[in-house]
Amino acid sequence: MKVQTKAFGQVDVDEHQKVVFPSGLFGFENYQEYVILDAEQQPFFWLQSVDSEAIAFVLINPFLFRPDYEMDIHNEDVVPIGITDPAKALIFSIVTIPGDGSPMTANLQGPLIINRENHQGIQAVLTDSRWKTKHDIVAELSAAKAR
Repeated sequence: MKVQTKAFGQVDVDEHQKVVFPSGLFGFENYQEYVILDAEQQPFFWLQSVDSEAIAFVLINPFLFRPDYEMDIHNEDVVPIGITDPAKALIFSIVTIPGDGSPMTANLQGPLIINRENHQGIQAVLTDSRWKTKHDIVAELSAAKAR
């Protein structure tokens, strides 16, 4: 399928890259269909809306810079997307890259959870006070390496 993207223009995308968020993402509830694309810079990815090229998010695996990341999610929260085995879930955090040169941050309070098998996802809300909406990726990566 062809998708018009914010970062790459029009691209051919395999159906396996498509993810459906039945409830959308917070603030973007009307947009449910996305594709996951490799970013030019690893370890990042793009989550691109299929319906609007203007809607795209940079993603990162939170465990890369926070190996101690834990998500206390109730099983019933992931039932709508069919996850019964945590090993079958992909976990991503949405990254914010400010234009003013301030640190790049990741939202660990609202992770994206995607079922690897059926390509459906949700955005969870974690209540653990350790996880905020803005975690400095570079600083926390440096701290993780120092441990």
